[in-house]
Amino acid sequence: MKIFHNPFILALLAVLLWSTVGSAFSLSLRHLNFVQLLFYANFIAVIFLGITILLRDKTEFRQSLVKINIIRSSIMGFLNPFAYYLVLLKAYSILPAQKAVSLNYIWPVTLVLLSIPVLKQKITFLSLIFMLISFMGTVIIATQGKPWSLEFSNPLGTFLALSSSVFWAVYWLMNMKDQRDAISKIFLNFSFGFVYILIFSIITGNFILPSASGILGATYIGLFEMGVTFVIWMMALKYAHNTARVSNLVYLSPFISLGFVSILVGEKILVSTLIGLALIIGGIILQQYYGRKPTV
Repeated sequence: MKIFHNPFILALLAVLLWSTVGSAFSLSLRHLNFVQLLFYANFIAVIFLGITILLRDKTEFRQSLVKINIIRSSIMGFLNPFAYYLVLLKAYSILPAQKAVSLNYIWPVTLVLLSIPVLKQKITFLSLIFMLISFMGTVIIATQGKPWSLEFSNPLGTFLALSSSVFWAVYWLMNMKDQRDAISKIFLNFSFGFVYILIFSIITGNFILPSASGILGATYIGLFEMGVTFVIWMMALKYAHNTARVSNLVYLSPFISLGFVSILVGEKILVSTLIGLALIIGGIILQQYYGRKPTV
């Protein structure tokens, strides 16, 4: 069917699915703690990605099984899914879902900051202004609309939500230099991540059999945060004539996410959350289009 080759339909479907995940995190954490949820979600993702590889041409996967790629995946798997989701899910367990959803979207700003020492990139004065706009958004969300007070309603949760962006940004920088087939790469990364979370679960006494509600939530997250949606997104980029236009659709996700949080989780969305999120996303978009150093 042609609809499955339409990049905008595929991208919108991926964005819609990703937009449900913040609510899924919050609801699933009522039945499993953050370690248990990551363990089972990661397991489901590895199973799905493994089946996907079996159903496609396995040449690229076999070619990726060399020592340097395995070492690279062992590091990337520690960053994501292990460290990133462990920190993020802990943040979701102690923050209102709307705050965790919104603060998580600061990662593109973190990526720009890390690119300065890692990639030796120079940033313009406008870039700094736009990043300050995004950071002001995080302060407004964290202080519930009272940035001048600097009294954070949940300092630990805010710190965790923001620090998760560091793990994701470092992972993304490594990913940019990794030319392997995307699905083969993420399967190996998540396989190593599963080993790490398995060991961590055993050490911390979190290796348990979940309830039916817990396994349902973990399955949903494993498929629609880590597995199926990623494949759909890769298909959208593959069929797109202009990947930038398709990629920009991802900025719809946090606002749609707040709608799902309101409906499914039952949270009243604060005006300060909407304003803060608008500043975060607005700063990122301005940075993307106007903050880059001009090329000669």
